Amino acid sequence: MSQEWIKKEYRISTNRSELDMEVIHGFLKTAYWCEGIPLETLNRAIENSLSFGIYKKGAQVGFARVVTDFASYAYVCDVFVVEAERGKGISKWLMDVIVNHPELQGFRRWTLATRDAHGLYAQFGFRPLAVPDRFMERWDPDIYKK
Repeated sequence: MSQEWIKKEYRISTNRSELDMEVIHGFLKTAYWCEGIPLETLNRAIENSLSFGIYKKGAQVGFARVVTDFASYAYVCDVFVVEAERGKGISKWLMDVIVNHPELQGFRRWTLATRDAHGLYAQFGFRPLAVPDRFMERWDPDIYKK
């Protein structure tokens, strides 16, 4: 069941059918964290995530998705606001909506990865890993270039 939130001229919705894949793929295929991501891969990722679209007058201006088991863990990823709408508090509002979403409560762990938005995420309780020696990863940063 999709939900929505309205604030001034903006609307956030979890209705997957509203997502503008041209906007989302257009942004993400050039983003440092998933440069070159194929549209098919992005579609599959969205199908298996809780997605949040941000809209202004019906046009998509932002996006985020949460990979979760809806019980104990959430990974926030692919967060963006288009350049023309930045600096208006939209990403802060989006993160507030995400961390307070009723289906994402009571989790033991939330994670995300960022190169340059630590200040934003710190406002919502995100910190560097408490015990980084317990975490491992299998990472192929060039997967979409192969």
